[in-house]
Amino acid sequence: MEAEEAGAGEDAGSQRMCRIERPLYDEAFLRTQLLHRRENTTTFRQRLAEKFRCTSSKAKAVALTFLPFLTWLPSYPVKQYLFSDVVSGLSTAVVQLPQGLAYAMLAAVPPVYGLYSSFYPVVLYAFFGTSRHVSVGTFAVISLMIGGVAVREAPDTMFFVPSTNSSNNSSEFDLVACENRRVQVAVVLTTLVGIIQFVFGLLRFGFVAIYLTEPLVRGFTTAAAVHVVVSQLKYLLGVKTKRFSGPLSVIFSVGAVFQEITATNIPSLLLGLVCIVFLYVVKVLNERYKKKLPVPIPGEIIVVIVSTGVSYGMSLNKHYQVDVVNTIPTGLRPPAIPDFSLLPSMIPDAFAVAIVGFSMDISLAKIFALKHGYSVDGNQELIALGLSNFFGSFFQTFAVTSSMSRSLVQESTGGKTQISGLVASIIVLLVIVAIGFVFEPLPQTVLAAIIMVNLLGMFRQFRDIPTLWRTSKIELVIWLATFVASVLLGLDYGLLAAIALALLTVIYRTQSPKTSILGHVPNTGLYYDVDEYEEASEYEGIKIFSSNSSIYFANSDLYMNTLMEKTGVNPEKLKAAQKARKKQKEKTKKKESSPLTVAATYKDEAVIHEVLPQSDEAGEGLNGQLEDKHNSETTSEVAVFLEPLSDVHSIILDWTTTSFIDSVGAKAIKQIIREYAAVDVRVVIASCNRSTLADLDRLQFFSENLTPHLFFPTIHDAVLHCQHANSSPAGAANEHT
Repeated sequence: MEAEEAGAGEDAGSQRMCRIERPLYDEAFLRTQLLHRRENTTTFRQRLAEKFRCTSSKAKAVALTFLPFLTWLPSYPVKQYLFSDVVSGLSTAVVQLPQGLAYAMLAAVPPVYGLYSSFYPVVLYAFFGTSRHVSVGTFAVISLMIGGVAVREAPDTMFFVPSTNSSNNSSEFDLVACENRRVQVAVVLTTLVGIIQFVFGLLRFGFVAIYLTEPLVRGFTTAAAVHVVVSQLKYLLGVKTKRFSGPLSVIFSVGAVFQEITATNIPSLLLGLVCIVFLYVVKVLNERYKKKLPVPIPGEIIVVIVSTGVSYGMSLNKHYQVDVVNTIPTGLRPPAIPDFSLLPSMIPDAFAVAIVGFSMDISLAKIFALKHGYSVDGNQELIALGLSNFFGSFFQTFAVTSSMSRSLVQESTGGKTQISGLVASIIVLLVIVAIGFVFEPLPQTVLAAIIMVNLLGMFRQFRDIPTLWRTSKIELVIWLATFVASVLLGLDYGLLAAIALALLTVIYRTQSPKTSILGHVPNTGLYYDVDEYEEASEYEGIKIFSSNSSIYFANSDLYMNTLMEKTGVNPEKLKAAQKARKKQKEKTKKKESSPLTVAATYKDEAVIHEVLPQSDEAGEGLNGQLEDKHNSETTSEVAVFLEPLSDVHSIILDWTTTSFIDSVGAKAIKQIIREYAAVDVRVVIASCNRSTLADLDRLQFFSENLTPHLFFPTIHDAVLHCQHANSSPAGAANEHT
């Protein structure tokens, strides 16, 4: 083989030329002459021993992987990073405090547990996490999923007890018992979530997040935002309604709120609306002037402080019946073992929370890692979240993940490392230990306002719909179906339905691949779709069929049918035409060679005299009964064979995009080759990758009749082979033997 490259010289406008002269290759030649596999001399036992052999370098690598803080903390540049991390941590804490209080309401537990969840897991993640910029803690979607489980396992109806102050049969609601039970449910669920995430991390299952595609996640979080807003309407209006969970809970919740609309607490509504307007204006200002502001305006903490002061000064709870946070115990609670008797009924929910939480975390972590030029480890992120949730649950925390709003604050205020998260957790600890009681007069409508405004980013995801309509209809279907299913069926069943639909779309794409007939672009050696590019033209008598999918049990029949449709060559029809042509020739020959018959009757006997046509060999004309019938049939068959049944003499299957083939697909290809060979159309395969060829070897695809000579490394090799075989009588004869 000779390869030559001509330079462009000083003329920048000219193209560099590549000229290659080599023999025509097929797979048989490659295997015997050109390519030789490397011999693997190591045994399985040796490979296993090497895998589990402990060396200092392996031990160090494992330690650095499992304890990522060892890679950055010893060399932490105090002078360059410390001030930025402290400022970022303070700014993040200002947002984390009110969100912790607010999202605890979504989780159906008292607000102080939101503060606990903003402390313990954050400390653990700082040492085990690989992202430098995500802010771990409470998150609306996860909190709502936990709240749905808590309400399902501990409904209000369980805690109505007979009234001791009345002689009739009335009952009263035991709020303390209800809150304690729901805390137990949330804690046990968090423990199981932590175990699942940790085990998935050890098993290197970080890839599970790929099944939650971006349209699925965005549709799911938008639906979660709808659930969150509906759940907060009663706090905004100051009405008392039952909390629903499960399918159609959104509809039931809205109906319950409208039934109590006449009991709206006007001071609560006005205070909530004022807070919503103020927080929205602050968010707009922060987004518009984020490059000019040294730190974002802390709208949430301003609202919390001012509204707490107003509530305390005006006694809103006493004089206007505005619901407030009430008791926030000072100090940390001692560790306690979760009530594992509640565990069996929560396993499906735990998987859903674990996967959604990890998906949120890794998506944010990858965004910031790409922006700042470092890498994150998905498996280690699973381990970090698992440890944070598992150990945190013994201190009465509920499941956490990364928050987009807080992460943006942490990154935009100059956060450099996980130290900023530690600083934020220390601020939360000070509030828990020293000044938590200050927030007891905080109106619940203010927390509802904080939650609603923080969901604006999720509602902006409705803008995805027109974009997906223009770019990908299938992804639009995933987005809309996920949204509708999650709104109507609930977040748990909605997520399962969405994942099932996403997998079905993958099957649909493989069963409905794009197929095309390729043509040659002159003077290039390139082959493109003849329907799409006017420069591409087909070779006479050759069809090049391309399909952009693998060949397996689900689409093998479709592959065969599409091949026949696209090429216009149907073996069954050609066989029928061959039989019809053979019969027609036999009839024609019979008419041409039929003798003249003269019949004469003498008394009772019938005598038939045959007058034979003239023949070159008189000896073969006796009585017409010595004609060689076998020779006649053979002559007819040869005549039929010599006349082509189709204008197409060769079909090339382009396997450039075929990544794998299974046993059903291999049988289908064998059938294609045999059926076309029966009607004198050769089928060859081009551009098959080595892994697919290895699949064919394992499936025992090759035999005496189906040899590697049918496979070619490029389409052009296959085209040249087909042209030569068709022009050469010997080659054509060999093809049919």
